[in-house]
Amino acid sequence: MPQATGEKLWYIPDAYIPEKSSGGLTSHESVCVINTASEDALLSFTVFFEDRAPLEDILVVVPARRTKHIRTSSLAKGGASIPVGVPYAIEVRSDIKIIVQYSRLDATQAENALMSVIAYPVRSSS
Repeated sequence: MPQATGEKLWYIPDAYIPEKSSGGLTSHESVCVINTASEDALLSFTVFFEDRAPLEDILVVVPARRTKHIRTSSLAKGGASIPVGVPYAIEVRSDIKIIVQYSRLDATQAENALMSVIAYPVRSSS
């Protein structure tokens, strides 16, 4: 049986969806998750803001032995979503160990920029 790899709690402290894009591409961000286990992973997202209450308990399933790229613009709860042009941070909790990577495509200028980093894992004892 394939074992779960990674951690159950991850943080992405610097997130931002630009208001405007230029050229043929649209600026966007993705939370990229890999689930190496033989069971589905249930993720719960909390999105934190500087000036308002967080969006909490946004649920996403990553199937067993699969990867999923979750556009942050798709994260919503009760009709509320992440506004463009507003800094935010993300907490990702999972019921099993996963690996989280964060990617941003900035298409605000003629030269596009792509940034990708491993999120900050919080070590668990299990």
